Amino acid sequence: MLNLFGKKNDSDDGFQEPGPFGPYQLEELINTGGMANLWLATNPEGRTVALRLLLPQLKNDATSRKRFVAGCEVLQRVHQHECIIHYVEHGLLQGQHFLVMEYLEGLNLKQAMVEEDLDLGALIGNILIDSAEALEHVHDCGFMHLDFKPENILVTRNGNVRLLDFDLALPRPETPGKLKKNPGTPAYMAPEQLQGEAVDHRADIFAYGVMAYEVLTNQKPFQGQTSSEILRRQIKRGTEFKAPRDINPNIPTSLEKVILKALEPDPLRRHGHISMMVHELKQSLYL
Repeated sequence: MLNLFGKKNDSDDGFQEPGPFGPYQLEELINTGGMANLWLATNPEGRTVALRLLLPQLKNDATSRKRFVAGCEVLQRVHQHECIIHYVEHGLLQGQHFLVMEYLEGLNLKQAMVEEDLDLGALIGNILIDSAEALEHVHDCGFMHLDFKPENILVTRNGNVRLLDFDLALPRPETPGKLKKNPGTPAYMAPEQLQGEAVDHRADIFAYGVMAYEVLTNQKPFQGQTSSEILRRQIKRGTEFKAPRDINPNIPTSLEKVILKALEPDPLRRHGHISMMVHELKQSLYL
């Protein structure tokens, strides 16, 4: 069974069994991540929901607990958009931090790229625009996502898109600022973020460029086993770097231009606001 956020992880640690959880009924564990378990559940009215529980071994970890709760609060602030996962409630029940969201059957974009039964090519324009509009909404609400990547984009079989996972999101600063902590996935992090320099919303724009490049070419633009190797390839772009159309000539020239601008190592050379990028994407993909 294919489920929200991925396939069931069979290595359940056994701490939680299906059954009542406050007013909810836990039905099936559908994914285990680094910080939380995700359950298929039913609410008191019998409707299916996705219920996320902070891993029990992290309940005394102040950083993880704070990050989980902060992610819930950001989602509560930004979820009123058709391309962002819908928030229901969050809180503390039975000593466990939880988040309840809408449930949609689908795959994350990373899985969709290798799923033979899903015609990703027919959906790609919709995915690129909808995920950019979701990120635009996050920025307009005053936040940076800071973990934008294919694993955090849900795609249903009819092409609906939902942006997920706001655990690393932070308020969008008026001017670039240094992050106290710098978690994330190096392959999608902007050069300024990898170097510990000041960042703003344009780090998300860079991450979008990496995602778009990857989904269109089936490979990452800057490959490496370590953060320093990835950073080197981001900044010193010699013959190792290939433009998207060098790999996939079916990509429209105008779309390649948008992606390359998003991938500029200097944030001042990227789009100043993602709304500008969304406009260019629509011009390219609606032709």
